[in-house]
Amino acid sequence: MVRALVVAIVLFLAGACSVTAPFRDASPTSRAAPAAGRPGALFAGPQPWTQDVSRTPASDRSPAILAALDAAGGWGNGNVLQIDTAMPVLTADGSTRRLTVGPSADYCFGGPDCDPVPAEMPVPDGAVIEGSSDLTCDAANEDCHLLVADTAGRRLYELYQATGSADGLTAGGMFVWDLDRTYSDELRGPQCTSADAAGFPIAALTPTADEVAGGRIDHALRFVLPNDRMKAGVYVPPATHAGGPENPGPDAPPYGMHLRLKPTFDAASFTGPQRVVLTALQTYGMYLSDGGEIALTFADDRFSTAKWADLGIEARTFGGLSVDDFEVIDHGAEVPVTYECARN
Repeated sequence: MVRALVVAIVLFLAGACSVTAPFRDASPTSRAAPAAGRPGALFAGPQPWTQDVSRTPASDRSPAILAALDAAGGWGNGNVLQIDTAMPVLTADGSTRRLTVGPSADYCFGGPDCDPVPAEMPVPDGAVIEGSSDLTCDAANEDCHLLVADTAGRRLYELYQATGSADGLTAGGMFVWDLDRTYSDELRGPQCTSADAAGFPIAALTPTADEVAGGRIDHALRFVLPNDRMKAGVYVPPATHAGGPENPGPDAPPYGMHLRLKPTFDAASFTGPQRVVLTALQTYGMYLSDGGEIALTFADDRFSTAKWADLGIEARTFGGLSVDDFEVIDHGAEVPVTYECARN
């Protein structure tokens, strides 16, 4: 029974594609409105993903891990550090309509990782599911995330495999984050997943066009790798879970790996908005968060005031960055994956 549950959870999360978040300049109460540009306006306190690691020494294992990643093929998608923009991050306030979220037939596969449903959450008018033009899930091709930051209730709602209509939603998993809580490296609990396979809040690690236009990204980014590039059976904090990593190599990168762009990287050929991203990668780095081919996840700009094209940022803007332009930040010993979530 336990083994069946473990296998189910792995299948639930393995191969999840990278996803990203947006914001639209519409009515802040009744439309899909922009999420706050600064992470301090999303999560109130310091978090693992807002720590400045620009002067943190690289791990002693950094050369071996990066060499193993290079040997396995590097980034996904033909070893190109490409950007994916597929998923909105929405905001809501006290006047936003609330919909009931019910369970899918295999909700959370019976585990404690998800929050209990039926439950209500705010869903702005005009909200869309990842990969969709409405609230309908294309489960054959998408993870169908729905992310909503409730600035009034101080909660971040992240749904996996969400689908529905203006009358209500169902989801394969609902994960609620407290925006006023300072999370430790155990996040929502050891061995617990989230809408992101590594256990992170997706919205908190997703840069937006409005954020870049404002001149600063004050948090780490998320990135993904193909499952066959990631070390099987382990994760490192502040990740709390692993999806379906398959690489048996001892130096393969583990779920939760923290990469930082080297301070010696020459950014002279990049524009100002592009350097905003590079500065964030040097200051806060990026966390290995899920399985997929398109490495970087930026916010869909359908719901933002600023647009990526106007900022000179497109899918392959950072495609020339190699694995060797980064170094690994040490977060301690690898944690064997048990899939026995202990919510905190």
